[in-house]
Amino acid sequence: MRNVSLPLLSFFLGSLLTVPAKAQPSFTVLKEFPAPEARQAVAVDSTCFYAIDNHAIGKYDKHTGQRLARWVGPDDGPIHHLNSGVVIGHLLYCAHSNYPHVPMTSSIEIWDTRTLQHVGNHSFGIYEGSATWVDYRDGSWWVVFANYATKGGQAGKDPSWTTLVRFDSSWVRREAWVFPDTVIERFRPYSNSGGSWGPDGLLYCTGHSRPELYVLKLPAAGCALDLVRIQPFPSPGQGIAWDRSEPGVLYSIDRGRRLVVVSRLQTR
Repeated sequence: MRNVSLPLLSFFLGSLLTVPAKAQPSFTVLKEFPAPEARQAVAVDSTCFYAIDNHAIGKYDKHTGQRLARWVGPDDGPIHHLNSGVVIGHLLYCAHSNYPHVPMTSSIEIWDTRTLQHVGNHSFGIYEGSATWVDYRDGSWWVVFANYATKGGQAGKDPSWTTLVRFDSSWVRREAWVFPDTVIERFRPYSNSGGSWGPDGLLYCTGHSRPELYVLKLPAAGCALDLVRIQPFPSPGQGIAWDRSEPGVLYSIDRGRRLVVVSRLQTR
């Protein structure tokens, strides 16, 4: 082997040390809007965001934060506990459950975003758990059914039973996955509160209160989602929604401060 001079070796090692590390993605907060309904989740379209409470929804101008309309359901009505929502066309679809009652029942409740009138639902009845979020991608509905190790849980089940189900456009079940153990442990004692498919093709999920996102992808084999990374995040859990009219912008809530938070994902 040929001898390498000490100066040349030092130059080579120094050049390795100066190679910049790959920048990690991060979120920058762009805006915060007060919204008294910001208790469970937020959905967004090209002009408005929709702050979601257990049985109330506020429609807000996404540029000014002015409330434009409000829907409120009665305390003793059929809608008990709304969760994350997604806007498809002129319809707002919200995951809904009877949390914290058991046996768990779930449905998808639907509003016309132009009038904020409730216009329909799809009921699962007793299913895999409590529906906490819904999204639509590649011609399929994606819904998570949460299970808990605390209030609202069922005997014999815990967060490890939380399931992501893919339905076709007619709500026929096609596939299902569970969450990796690392993520389940960070959910405990609650579960997966929000989820939204990102512009990068990855699935971004939240827990109940940790200020972090779990970035996941579908596995090549097996039944558990693959964890890509745990992403620090400005908001403490709950329902999220990517703004499909402005790629890279994610809406979330800070339920403690009753705020809708608008953030941008910086990839470099």
